Amino acid sequence: MSQQTINKKEEELEKKLLEIEQSREDDKYKNLAQGLNLPFSDLKAVPINTEALLLLTKEASQSSKLAVISRSGIKIAVVATDPNLPETKKTMDSLTAQGFKLTIIIVTPKTLSEVWKRYETAITKELFEVGSVDIKESELNQFQDQIQSVADLRNKVTQISATKLLEILIAGALKIGASDIHFEPEKSNTRLRYRLDGILSDIVALDSAPYEKIISRVKIVSGLKLNIHNSPQDGRFTIHQQDVDIEVRVSILPSEFGETIVMRLLDPRTIKEGLDELGIREDLLTVIKEQLNKPTGAILTTGPTGSGKTTTLYAFIRHLNSSETKIITIEDPIEYHIEGISQTQVDVAREYNFANGLRAIVRQDPDIILVGEIRDAETADIALQAALTGHLVLSTIHTNDSAGTIPRLIDLGIKPPIIAPAINMAMAQRLVRKLCPNCKTKGSLPPESLKKLKEAMEPLKNRFKFPAINDSLQIYFPGKCKECNDLGYKGRVGVYEAFIVSDAIEKLILKSPAISEIKELVASEGMVSMLQDAYLKMLDGITSAEEIERIIG
Repeated sequence: MSQQTINKKEEELEKKLLEIEQSREDDKYKNLAQGLNLPFSDLKAVPINTEALLLLTKEASQSSKLAVISRSGIKIAVVATDPNLPETKKTMDSLTAQGFKLTIIIVTPKTLSEVWKRYETAITKELFEVGSVDIKESELNQFQDQIQSVADLRNKVTQISATKLLEILIAGALKIGASDIHFEPEKSNTRLRYRLDGILSDIVALDSAPYEKIISRVKIVSGLKLNIHNSPQDGRFTIHQQDVDIEVRVSILPSEFGETIVMRLLDPRTIKEGLDELGIREDLLTVIKEQLNKPTGAILTTGPTGSGKTTTLYAFIRHLNSSETKIITIEDPIEYHIEGISQTQVDVAREYNFANGLRAIVRQDPDIILVGEIRDAETADIALQAALTGHLVLSTIHTNDSAGTIPRLIDLGIKPPIIAPAINMAMAQRLVRKLCPNCKTKGSLPPESLKKLKEAMEPLKNRFKFPAINDSLQIYFPGKCKECNDLGYKGRVGVYEAFIVSDAIEKLILKSPAISEIKELVASEGMVSMLQDAYLKMLDGITSAEEIERIIG
């Protein structure tokens, strides 16, 4: 017998053994299907819709041993090796929570592997478009017309179907002016809170079932993984409306009783576009405009997270934006899009961080550079070198006050001889809530608060007009009404302090001064502190003493 004949017989035997093994596997899964009263298929005569396949990512499909092969409206056909496997069941529950009706078909692992190969050629368009949420504007407007206050929203949430819950919550947040939506699972339900003017307010408690649907829906539109429940995930999506696109940043975090969600709403209609809208005093506004008109140097704004620094930087950019100037930004992330400027976003995966991004930007010959935040020595050094070599640089840095800007840069390792000539101006800011004009009431300050006010305002009495600070002084306090959702406040305004780097301050910087030394010098040169600026707004009836105490202390 020739070697060729032997090889042929071995191949035939191997093929026969594989067929027997496949037949046994088919029998195993046919029996499973019969026991579960479900259909079995080898899918040889079944077309697979690649768009339906993309309802799950390849990773989610493989980890849950399940794939979607067809869809007709809300009806979908899914194939699985065993629907009772924990991960398979979890993914099927997620699909059901999204409103789909499932037909389950049992397949062998080999058949499922063949389905997964279809991901390589699948069309990248998804039925649920990752990155956007389809909320009809007429529907959103209808919801908003029905919501005039937090009380209206609470009533609406209890009446709405679970499938429309995300829409009503977003519509309510936009109508009321909330900046964030918080979902916080607790032992028996999920706490829903809105952040209104910087303060979290309880809205309603949600049952577990509708909240599960919200989690799934948010994950899908944000491009997050449905089957990941024990790790943090970050994403974003866009709400498309006729005249505006609203960006929503999503953060999901595992907690004791389930996954918590925070959604930040970036509504461009709420951002103050002009410098004149920020609440900056006229005298300080004049100084800021003079500094912005300089072709070189750095202007740094400081303050904690949520103090309005980004809004201020965007107002600076809008003020400077013209056809004669080239403006490039590097941000993390881009919060609002501005026409006429080049905006870039930090991307760690592509090694595009503030430092190397800033190096690339300088080579693009910009006139003005906006750096979202100075976080490290490398970014600080490049930014200040750019300020020294013909660019106007705008950025933020984390310090408690304007005087802390210099020591912070020194702590990062920047040498005083570079800091002194590079910085034009250092600012600090906070946001205080404005009293509701509809319900604010007049009253007197307690003696201790009156004394504190008098001491703070004494240096300004010859520079600004304000009432005499004595026992007869009447100021405004928060009330309660439907207009402000019984909070006493409506909207926020900035309080500011800023100093220009004068010759005297430049000389002091060269000595690596303490914060106290800088504070003393800038005060002697006439800087109005944030506390004094806040008190001026209080005396004008804009904010209250308790709000100033809460924010500034």
